[in-house]
Amino acid sequence: MSGQREGESLGADMPQKGRTGRARKRKKARPALLLTVLCAVIGGAGLGIYLALAGGGTPSDNGGLTGAAANRQPEPPCCREAVEFRMTDLDNGWIRYTDGFKTTADGGMTWTETDRLPEAQAGGLPAAGNAPAAGGAASPETVAAPQLPAGYEWLRLKDEAAQPPAATLRYQGADYPIKQLQRMTDRIGWALVQDSGELAGKLMVTADGGVTWQAEAGEAVRTAIREEKELLAKRQEEAALYASAEQAKQAFRSEWLLLPDTASPGDAVLVRHSRAGDIEWQGKTYTLQPYGSGYFTYLPIGMGVKPGSYPIGDQSLKIVAKRFETQYLKVTEEMESMRQDTQRINADQQKIDAARSKSQPEFLFREPFVVPVEGRLTTPYGYTRYVNGKLSGSHMAIDLAAKEGTPIRATNDGIVALADSLYLTGNSIYLDHGMGLFSQYAHLSKLNVKTGDRVKRGDIIGLVGTTGFSTGPHLHFTFWVHNVQANPNQFMDSSPFQWGRKTP
Repeated sequence: MSGQREGESLGADMPQKGRTGRARKRKKARPALLLTVLCAVIGGAGLGIYLALAGGGTPSDNGGLTGAAANRQPEPPCCREAVEFRMTDLDNGWIRYTDGFKTTADGGMTWTETDRLPEAQAGGLPAAGNAPAAGGAASPETVAAPQLPAGYEWLRLKDEAAQPPAATLRYQGADYPIKQLQRMTDRIGWALVQDSGELAGKLMVTADGGVTWQAEAGEAVRTAIREEKELLAKRQEEAALYASAEQAKQAFRSEWLLLPDTASPGDAVLVRHSRAGDIEWQGKTYTLQPYGSGYFTYLPIGMGVKPGSYPIGDQSLKIVAKRFETQYLKVTEEMESMRQDTQRINADQQKIDAARSKSQPEFLFREPFVVPVEGRLTTPYGYTRYVNGKLSGSHMAIDLAAKEGTPIRATNDGIVALADSLYLTGNSIYLDHGMGLFSQYAHLSKLNVKTGDRVKRGDIIGLVGTTGFSTGPHLHFTFWVHNVQANPNQFMDSSPFQWGRKTP
């Protein structure tokens, strides 16, 4: 019995032991299953949160997206793109976009939105069909700068043909293809570049000839623009004095220029140099004064200068001989005695020297010189004169006989350096025309101006008379170049900027 119980007891225990093992296995699998489910739940929640934050929806049964993601539109470009531009001068210009314009009146420091251009600027707007294609062309479009008077376009740029447009520009260490370029002067230029970022709508500007570029026209650019405007104004002012645009161009591009390059005793020569400095001439030093975009001085060719070639900078001045006639005059003993009163003569000379010692450091005239009086030439310039049989010297002026009271005109614009009654020359006027050039009017019956007055070419400054050492009503007229008398015939209906040059 005991064995059976044992057997029965053993048989009954065996199945119980198997169930217990399977239960234990199920208990061990439950945590793994819970972990898997938990991960799936967390993952699904995370995906939902991501889609929600990204503006999307939740996955649909058919694999698509529902909600905002299904309706989301492509993002627009980050920046507004400029189509084309034009600067009409150093201050004014415009940029065209597909939806309007921007204009500037201060060189690009500020821009104003507008849907149409002012009439003053619209003239530079090409037809819409001429706008650069999207993405830019293979080579940049070059825009012409504003027009100057015909033949004077070179004033803006020293040598435009020698500076072909660049294909790229560098900005903040990166190179950008240029799609449109406008060079205004040697220093100032503007450009549009091909860019998908913020530069797409910017007008780039350079103030150093393209060495560096800026996306904004700051104060440094404005300073450069102001300096260029002043320089251009000076260039135009000087260029207008030459006989032609071609002569002006030659002058601007020459290191040295002599006008004329061939002269005779009694003449004057205008010297232009590209830099400041001094010139040594016949034992004297003449300082080159700034004017326009060059430096100038007159050289007087005294009656004692011998024929030959004289180097002036990299040029050669040729002096040729000139023959002057002889004149014989007879005067009364009373008049002859006037020439002996050296004390009064010297006192007057001090006044004259003081008046001619100061000259405006610029050319005060803009037009050719005119003959000051309608009269008959009685004594040409340079005559060797004998008075009562005695050598008196050379007559370094011209005498124009006219009725007393005939109006006398200013030969050109100037400032009255002296208007006074002098012993030998009677009522006299000296006009300063700048740069050491003076005109003299003597023996007047009346003075219509006073020292310090400004006069214009053709103004009536006095009347013909016979005061001082004079044999009859006439005008004694001459020029002084750095206190050396010069032949008036060289000036009449001309100007120093036109000496020796013929208009092509």
